[in-house]
Amino acid sequence: MNDPQLDPGDIAALFDRARLRMARELRGLTQVQLAREVGSVTAASVSQFENGHTRPAASTLRRLSVALRVPPSFFAAPARPPAQEQLNGFFRSLRSTSPRDRQQALAYVHLTRELALELEKYVALPDLNLPRVPADEGQPLQATDIEHAAAQTRSHWNVPRGPIQDVVRLLEMNGIVVVRFRVSIEKVDAFCVDFPDRPVVALGADKGLRDRSRFDAAHELGHLVLHGINGQIGDKATENQANEFAAAFLMPADDIKPELPARLDWPTFLRLKAKWHVSLAALLVRAKTLGVMSEHTYAQAWKALSVRGWRKVEPGPLGNPEAPVLLRRALELTETTGVSFPEFIHRSGLPKADVRTLLNRDISERPRVEF
Repeated sequence: MNDPQLDPGDIAALFDRARLRMARELRGLTQVQLAREVGSVTAASVSQFENGHTRPAASTLRRLSVALRVPPSFFAAPARPPAQEQLNGFFRSLRSTSPRDRQQALAYVHLTRELALELEKYVALPDLNLPRVPADEGQPLQATDIEHAAAQTRSHWNVPRGPIQDVVRLLEMNGIVVVRFRVSIEKVDAFCVDFPDRPVVALGADKGLRDRSRFDAAHELGHLVLHGINGQIGDKATENQANEFAAAFLMPADDIKPELPARLDWPTFLRLKAKWHVSLAALLVRAKTLGVMSEHTYAQAWKALSVRGWRKVEPGPLGNPEAPVLLRRALELTETTGVSFPEFIHRSGLPKADVRTLLNRDISERPRVEF
């Protein structure tokens, strides 16, 4: 357990190698760079600490703590099973993101899980209620299977017919932790990690578009429902399946098919965008998928989007993206039990600045005036 009263010798004895790696990756450092920052250890030593071959001395831990901007108690093993180290996130394209960017983003998501588990010592978070519709080994998922999985998920969660009011809130109400964070990893798109105890969905903070953000959240839900821990990560087919799930989850065929125009009726598409809170692009894809729009009209539609510059900025903005509230409300509730935020941070051993980053709500689609 992370006990703030532990003396340096105790922390050294309880040293958790996974915590050192997490702290290093939070800071976007290689083992060589960390060794240079600390000044009195070699990259080989850092590697041995992280592999569990040796433990750092109390004095080395103090220097690591300063270099990585985490409290010394952060390095003490928590009294719970660690996350499996091989757990990776479902990233959109492994080619377009550098390994270091992915590692930093993953470290923030591992920290998010730690924060949620620490909060659960004081308050009850919603139980995890996630339907699983795993793909058959060797049997590729068909489009009808994905439509069925999306309908099954809506039914399991008692979602009424029509547009979903708030996708992020729906995930949180069913025990999935959702976060947005800005940590200079703009190249990393939304992704999720399927921790068995508390899955985490990370939405990019740089996308200030409500429609894109809702689709991202539904896409990550698709990974959790369809692919779970064993899915192919970064695989094109896996990503396409998650996109199909998101479309079916946000726009159920029975509800939206009668509303979709077969021709390029932009006023109608804009009205549907405002009603369903999805992008024009998503509506066009859905119209083609459901056989409402012909291939020819669909191709014409995409040409029109390009010519008008709507592929970059669509008309009909929908307002700010949906904001996660679960962690922030859990922290507020923790304070009502007599544990203040500073006290919670002190007891948990988690780095205060990073917890604040995870709870940051400064997400706006409006550009900021800069001088």
